[in-house]
Amino acid sequence: MGKHAKPAGKRPTTAPDGVVWARPLPLRSTVRLRRPVDIWHKPALSAVVAMAIPDLTLFALGRMDLVLYTSAGSLCALYAHGLPYAARARTLLWVVLGMVASLGIALTAASVITSAAVLVVLASLLAAAHKMACDATRIGPPGNLILTFVAASAFFVPQHLGQVPAHMALALGTGGLAWLVCMAPALVRPRGPERIATARALEAAAGLLRTGVGAGATDGPGVAHARHATAAAVNAAWHTLFLVPAHTPARAAARGELERLLVRAESALGGAGSGEADPVAEAELLAARAHALRGGRPFTEVPLTTAEAEELAGITMERATDSATDGAAPALRRPAPGRPGGVRAVLARLAPGSPLLPIGARVAAGCVLAGWVSMALGVGHPYWAVVTAASIYQANTTLSWQRALQRTVGNLLGLLLFCALLPLIHTGQLAMIGLALAFQFGAEACITRNYWLGSVCVTPMALLLTEFGRHLPATTLIGDRWIDTVVGAAVGLACCVVVTNRRAADRIDIALERVAAAEIAACRLLDTAPAPGADDAGEAGWARDRLVGCLVELREAADVAAGEWWQRALPQERIAGAEQRGHRALAGLVRRLSAPAPVA
Repeated sequence: MGKHAKPAGKRPTTAPDGVVWARPLPLRSTVRLRRPVDIWHKPALSAVVAMAIPDLTLFALGRMDLVLYTSAGSLCALYAHGLPYAARARTLLWVVLGMVASLGIALTAASVITSAAVLVVLASLLAAAHKMACDATRIGPPGNLILTFVAASAFFVPQHLGQVPAHMALALGTGGLAWLVCMAPALVRPRGPERIATARALEAAAGLLRTGVGAGATDGPGVAHARHATAAAVNAAWHTLFLVPAHTPARAAARGELERLLVRAESALGGAGSGEADPVAEAELLAARAHALRGGRPFTEVPLTTAEAEELAGITMERATDSATDGAAPALRRPAPGRPGGVRAVLARLAPGSPLLPIGARVAAGCVLAGWVSMALGVGHPYWAVVTAASIYQANTTLSWQRALQRTVGNLLGLLLFCALLPLIHTGQLAMIGLALAFQFGAEACITRNYWLGSVCVTPMALLLTEFGRHLPATTLIGDRWIDTVVGAAVGLACCVVVTNRRAADRIDIALERVAAAEIAACRLLDTAPAPGADDAGEAGWARDRLVGCLVELREAADVAAGEWWQRALPQERIAGAEQRGHRALAGLVRRLSAPAPVA
């Protein structure tokens, strides 16, 4: 649900030897509402459409007992809405295959294993695998939660081995429908995702210029935060554009328009906007371009400085020369070389020593204990305790505490809402379908404002999906769900506190080394005279990309480590110094790319 936030609250208590013994956990910020994410309606509408078609079909056939299996595929429509359509097609395919495989594992286990305790262990191990895989692939919201919810539920569904292939086929078919629903907007706005990513970068750059950085303001906390936000947004936008194919001249020209805007936004990191405009006027111009991008409206040609135009021209000429050998259309800017991508990047994030491994251990241990405690309290199907424990694990203890509190509050309010709607629910399955779709839409509308608000809708929707398959007394259903929620949140949070992520601080050391290396390379380049042609622009652009990526990684690592309640004292001075030096070098690279190129 977004980037890692800095923990709020009092400063930690530190022992004389530098070990942080305790970090106060925030309360007020945990329930505070935020502005909704700008594209929340896209997954909301996609999921509603992908669920409505199979649900109404099953209703017409009188087979509402199959809703769990069709919902497994339909819920895949919640993923990948921030990706360009070519990348979205590939990502959604992997999501659907992962969902079907998880469902198959769960249903097979349910058909051959009778011990609920063993099923809890298997569900917990699969939940840990979901968490690490989603974090390693950086797939984004809703992350592992949907996969774990469906799989954990399926572990406790009465099943015969011969039924598993047909039920998996239902999930695969509705997953294909979800794929079609998510790809359908490409027929109307084929460049929508990359335009939104570019608009976010323009808005961040406008915010940086409004801080007064262009007028020589000191690099105080507000400017530093705006500078980091701009660097992160521009970096994310470039990575989005790198996923956009440009195999034809028309597609290359369309992507080139967005690259021109990103070059203009990136120049704000040089300290003076474009170098030729008043910062306030430049901010208004960038904001207007962002508004046009979000509205899908055409915009006039973006004016660039002479140097910015030369940079793009140099890049285009270089790519045209490269592509002339194979007859392809001219490509545009490419990512910096030397970084692994695809499967290699995912495997690298899961290698021994990865900070994801302690999180996976937390999920496995917490889910197993939560499920067993729920069973000991008399809950016959403790999958919700497993799901609750899996859902609270975030990047650090502070965020996990916030999620546990949000989950508990949201589930309690959701149960009360379900009780209030029982008379309507009992009117028939058609009313249940309508309520389930409404709750699905409401969950996506609210969850980006705060997780607890979204959980108010998620809880009754999950209960309705359970009711379709088998009817349970309302008091039993609500009582078991509340016990599972409290047990899952309490036990999961306890395991999170006990299993500390000591590697979070190690990640800072690695990030500091990478920032230092990128800064040295940038300074070495800045110490040399600019060379004519596209080679210098390409080298400076790649140095800028490496430095921005390292700075973003350092800030993320520092925020994650700062949220661990038991952690050695963080090198705050080293982090601040590295960020200041890195941003100064970044500004130099941007100014170099914005300076008139020497004549050959």
